Amino acid sequence: MNAMRPSWRFVLLFVALFACYQAAELVGVRWLRSAWWQGVLMTAVIPLGLALGAWLYGSAAAPFALEWRRGVAGWLALGLGGGVLLKAAALVAGQAMGAYDVAPAAPSPLAPLLQAVAFTLLATFVPSMAEDMLTRGLWWRHGPWRKGLGFGALSTAVYVLNHVWRLERGPSEWLLLSCFGLAYACALLRAGSLWGAVGFHWGWNAANGLLPLAFDVQVRAPVLAVTASAVAHLVLAALCLFVPMPLFGARRVRGAGDAA
Repeated sequence: MNAMRPSWRFVLLFVALFACYQAAELVGVRWLRSAWWQGVLMTAVIPLGLALGAWLYGSAAAPFALEWRRGVAGWLALGLGGGVLLKAAALVAGQAMGAYDVAPAAPSPLAPLLQAVAFTLLATFVPSMAEDMLTRGLWWRHGPWRKGLGFGALSTAVYVLNHVWRLERGPSEWLLLSCFGLAYACALLRAGSLWGAVGFHWGWNAANGLLPLAFDVQVRAPVLAVTASAVAHLVLAALCLFVPMPLFGARRVRGAGDAA
């Protein structure tokens, strides 16, 4: 497989989005210590990317494989539900391994509970989509390797390195992030659209906020907890690569050069 030299448009778009994404942590959290500014800067990644995509490539959605076409809604729904179930399965497996203590949480009034659910869904969708645009969609459409193993490895590496502020946690964190990145790259390839990756990424992140509304989760063994999450994502990668899903799109993994 021949590598293709990235264009100046790709480099400019990636650098702009990377800077905006990292500013959410650097400026919003570490300098200003403001969750509001963190949210503003993170949210800004999406319109910034769409605007620059339209300017540089003549389309807001196409540079990130975000075109809304037949089957996309199904992938987004499958990913959201599947990501939540995946996290729940990781908790069940982790509890069986002794990684977690899980008990029912105290019941909450309905109105605050619904507000918490709505806020969690929105607050997890934005960073999931922003990071997928930056580390997957753009690289699939305009990066140096756009198919199969080459794209999967490169996208995973970019995803890991994008977590600048978590790399200091060491090799176990790098391995966990690698499993996450590989799984979401496989979801993109299988769906033929970034919406497939966004759905599963969003579902997992949303579950991290939704499940504590119903259960009190205490980590007993951090290494086993990391293992459960990593294995769950490797299972997701295998499902995306090998299990037929005719209702949701292609039966095979697709590359950026294939017809959409």
